[in-house]
Amino acid sequence: MNKPELLLPAGSLERLKTAFLYGADAVYCGLPSVSLRAKSCFTTSDLKEGIDFAHQLGKKVYLTLNLFTHNGDLERLTEAVKMLHLLRPDGVIVADPGVFSFVGKMCPGLPRHISTQANVCSSLTVDFWKQQGATLCVLGREVPLKEMRAIRHDCPDIKLEVFVHGAMCISYSGRCLLSNFMTGRSANKGNCAHSCRWKYKVYLEEEKRPGELMLWEEDEHGSYVMNSRDLCLMSRLDELMDVGLDSFKIEGRNKSEYYVAVAARAYRHAIDDYFSDPENWKPNTYLAELATLQNRGYTLGFFDGNAGPDSLNYELSASTGDWRYAGQIRGKTDDAVIFEVKHKINKGDVLTFLPPGQFEPIQYQVDTFYDAERGVSLETISCGHLGQAVRLPMSQEMLERLPVLSVARKCIKE
Repeated sequence: MNKPELLLPAGSLERLKTAFLYGADAVYCGLPSVSLRAKSCFTTSDLKEGIDFAHQLGKKVYLTLNLFTHNGDLERLTEAVKMLHLLRPDGVIVADPGVFSFVGKMCPGLPRHISTQANVCSSLTVDFWKQQGATLCVLGREVPLKEMRAIRHDCPDIKLEVFVHGAMCISYSGRCLLSNFMTGRSANKGNCAHSCRWKYKVYLEEEKRPGELMLWEEDEHGSYVMNSRDLCLMSRLDELMDVGLDSFKIEGRNKSEYYVAVAARAYRHAIDDYFSDPENWKPNTYLAELATLQNRGYTLGFFDGNAGPDSLNYELSASTGDWRYAGQIRGKTDDAVIFEVKHKINKGDVLTFLPPGQFEPIQYQVDTFYDAERGVSLETISCGHLGQAVRLPMSQEMLERLPVLSVARKCIKE
């Protein structure tokens, strides 16, 4: 059994480098005009630098071209495909059959992966894409474990990829028209307003009492009737690894560097530890790490079959959690790190740094810290100054264990 590739999202050059620092084998990213993330921070030069950076490490980068095209998209799609010769990615992720064929003609020999947007849920569909020249299919989130095993058995000569973590779409991914209908923002263009996560009030009007509207409440939690919990398959990762899949994918190109670091770190150690000692592998330690990410509650989704009521969060749609992304190391001096602040920090706070390559975190008490530009001592960094760089004095041991781009978190629980 081969170890599956760990594939992380990258919405910016910094997140790409952070993902590799914390153990990703590959990342996926793309230009906003032709992929399903309109808020992508990548430029063409960023992509070129990121791909070159990955190749120097022996890692891979896949570019997303997974929109479903209208005629108005064809000009910019053509320009994007022409850039592939300059960028030299390790593959492209597509959903539209026309785009698949177009890329094959324009870039012969470039591996083409079938996106989850294509809703590949059976051996028949996997075999179809294999016959067209696809090298990998991303199985739909609706495929349960039992069917994954059957697809793997029926289709041994093509790579298979599954999502193991991240936000879930209540509809077929990318096909929902709710956002487009209500806000004019298309999920197919990477600009979903997440209308499914809004709180809705439903009223009843009795035929003989026109105008007398009665509120119909689902239960005491309100009406978040389409608000899916986040996918997390860590608790069953050992079963998933036994299937013989080729790639484990994590959702979240719009998420922070902290999200990328924690997800990569948890799944990297979980996969490696399983292959080192499968009989004694337990998920608890890695689940505790994933709990430090803000989330809507975790679900197995369709892993065991049809998703049940516990796959939805009826109480609220916002992410919750006791930990926050405190910041990231952006540079070093002889005796300190230059730390970009992402959450309010007070003198006396305890930050938890995550050293790459090691699972045991480092606790750091903020006894003294300084404005990185002016050198003045600070007592606090308010929310209005997030993104400001501060200098945190550190021992030589900590400086050696924490390279640039290492992240830290802060517990906000009282």
